Amino acid sequence: MMKSKVFIAKKIPREVEEYLARYCEYRKWDSDEPISRAQLLEEVKDIEGLLITGGKIDRELLDHAPKLKVVSNISVGYNNFDLEAMGERKVLGTNTPSVLDDTVADLIFGLMLAVARRIPELDRFVKEGRWQKCSDEPFWGIDVHHATLGIIGMGRIGEAVAKRAKYGFSMEVLYYNRRRKPEVEESLGVHYRTLEQLLQEADYVVLMTPLTPESTGLMGPHEFSLMKKNAIFINASRGETVNEEALIAALEKGQIWGAGLDVFSQEPVDPGNPLLKMPNVVTVPHIGSATAKTRFAMAMLAAQNLVKALQGEVPPNLVEELRV
Repeated sequence: MMKSKVFIAKKIPREVEEYLARYCEYRKWDSDEPISRAQLLEEVKDIEGLLITGGKIDRELLDHAPKLKVVSNISVGYNNFDLEAMGERKVLGTNTPSVLDDTVADLIFGLMLAVARRIPELDRFVKEGRWQKCSDEPFWGIDVHHATLGIIGMGRIGEAVAKRAKYGFSMEVLYYNRRRKPEVEESLGVHYRTLEQLLQEADYVVLMTPLTPESTGLMGPHEFSLMKKNAIFINASRGETVNEEALIAALEKGQIWGAGLDVFSQEPVDPGNPLLKMPNVVTVPHIGSATAKTRFAMAMLAAQNLVKALQGEVPPNLVEELRV
C-alpha cells in the first residue's frame, strides 16, 4: 500500500518525524526561517497532507494543491483557514487544543505580574546600577492578589487562567463570553458580566477570544475608555482583536495603567511601533505555548490528527466548521 505524501512546513521534533515516517512519505522545510509563500505553493502541488503553523490556507493554495485532503495546524487557532474554500473542496482542517492550555495560562500570569510589579523595568534599572532609585515610591507596582480579574473569552485557556487567579491569587474573577457558562460559574465561582460591565469593574482585563469577524477590533477607543485608570490590559488572543491605535492612545493618555502583549496586529511587529518604547508595556513575540514539552505535544497531536485523516477516519481535533 502506497503511503500518502505529506509536506511539513515547519521544523518539528525528530520523534514526531519518526512517527509520521511510519505512515507517510514526507518532505520537510528544514530552515529556522519561515517558509516563503512561493516555496509553499511549489511544495503543495503533489501532497495529500500538510502540517503547518499559521500559513494562509486559501483558494490560491488550494488551487496549487489538487490532491490535498487535510491541513493540520500546529496551533489551537485556525484563523489561517479559509473555511469556505476548504469546505467546498472537502479539505479537512485540524488544530491542537487542550495540550497548551496550562502553558498559555502560565504566560498570561507572567505578563500580569511583569506589568503590575514592573519586573522588566526594575531589572533594567538594577543592571544599570540604579539600585537606590528603584526603592523610591515612583517605582512601586500594584498588587495582583485579591484584585478583580476580567476574562474576555472563557474557553479552555480562560478557565485555566481563572483557576490560577481564584486559587493562587485569591482574585475575584469576572468573565464575558458569547455563550454564558453556568457550569463554569458553579465549578470555579466566577461571575458573568456584560463586556461593558467587565471593563468597568476589572483591575486586570485578559483578552482570550478567538479571532472571528465579530471579535476583530473588539477592543477599541470606547472599550479602553471604560477601563479603570489603574487597570492592566493583557492580550493573548490575536493582534487583530485590538484596535492598536486605540490601545496606544489609552496608554499615552493614562486611561489605563499598563499592558502585556503576546500578539500584535502586524507580526513580526514593526520595530518602530510606539508600544515597544513604553516602559509600562511588556511584550513577548507570540510565544504563549512556547515551552519544550508543550511544543512537542502540539507537534505530536498535529501529526496524529494528520495520520487519522489520511487513513480515512475523522481526526480527533477536526475544526467544527469543517465537520460534515
